[in-house]
Amino acid sequence: MAQNFMILMAEDDPADAHLLKLALSESCIAADLQHVVDGREALEYLRRQGPRFAQASRPDLILIDLNMPRMDGREFLAIVKNDADLRDIPVVVLSTSQVERDVLAAYRLGAAGYIAKSPDVDVFFNDIRRLSNYWASQVSWPVCR
Repeated sequence: MAQNFMILMAEDDPADAHLLKLALSESCIAADLQHVVDGREALEYLRRQGPRFAQASRPDLILIDLNMPRMDGREFLAIVKNDADLRDIPVVVLSTSQVERDVLAAYRLGAAGYIAKSPDVDVFFNDIRRLSNYWASQVSWPVCR
């Protein structure tokens, strides 16, 4: 596993953000989780803009909600995947939408994965456990990230 595996989560719903934090903490993966509330804040974080994000660490994985105010997950993906400095960071969409056009659009924009948020907490926790185990323990990372 990568040392200090870092996840940036962009989620505007406080309840969903709390559930995701709980699920990650129960996944037995040692990860540093940073939380922002929308795509615009996520970009500010990635670009280390403003005093709040001046010392931000580059994430190993980004988890982003699809539907958020100011800048949604689609807009975020389009920007990040067209930015030479950011495009190699995997972005996984977490959304309540299971609409095929949303899933397809996310992949076409460069998402590394798409997980529909289950209303069943146990199913959601299991999904996050598998996701975090895959990205933090199973994926081979280049030596210089």
